[in-house]
Amino acid sequence: MRTQIVLLPGLLCDDAVWVDQRGPLSAIGECFVPDYGMRDSLGAMADHVLESVEADRLLVAGHSMGGRVALEIFRRAPDRVAGLALLDTGYTERPAGDVGESERAQRMKLLDLARTQGMRAMGNQWAPGMVHPDRLDDKVYQAILDMIERSTADKFAAQIRALLDRPDATELLDEINCPTTLVCGRDDRWSPLARHEEMHARIRGSQLRVIEHSGHMCTMERPEEVTTVLLEWARWAAGGEAAQ
Repeated sequence: MRTQIVLLPGLLCDDAVWVDQRGPLSAIGECFVPDYGMRDSLGAMADHVLESVEADRLLVAGHSMGGRVALEIFRRAPDRVAGLALLDTGYTERPAGDVGESERAQRMKLLDLARTQGMRAMGNQWAPGMVHPDRLDDKVYQAILDMIERSTADKFAAQIRALLDRPDATELLDEINCPTTLVCGRDDRWSPLARHEEMHARIRGSQLRVIEHSGHMCTMERPEEVTTVLLEWARWAAGGEAAQ
């Protein structure tokens, strides 16, 4: 039975997020990194992925928004998902009331900046929270800005709509029955470790791996450590033993 590894990027991200993991993982299965295009819901992104891959068995890894897409893939096709890796992500819907409106306003402010001053200018405002503070002057941070600049304000708007309208996946976590690894940068300020601990408690048999000295962009900040974790997960999901 053919196995394919799906690597899902997050908001305004592309395959640069997975560049260090893709080669090693390809020894286990063919890797596919989707482009969400102008799709403006997590469900539509999930449907696009499922239509784009032919394998019967999928190992699905998602980073940030991509983790939410991974959950929507499982919601739609649990029998095809042989393993899940959820990195620096979340599972709840946008809060009601003032908190949810504040999130919407902040995202719209960034979108306005992208439209009026360009994607890199927006990235300079947004991206500092993505990484460990020690990385603000290094090549990883510049690579993140370059990745943001490769996208467009229209794609940003579509993905913002997807995130503002994100479905709640709390009950879905209880249904996950495949090998699942949760990964979080110790210093992730956007998708904190506590959130991953909540997910770990709900997903039966899951594993939680913490990446030290890393913020939200762990695949790029600490590529070797994340690659090791994902190789362990992929071998486990492909039929090996879980790492202890």
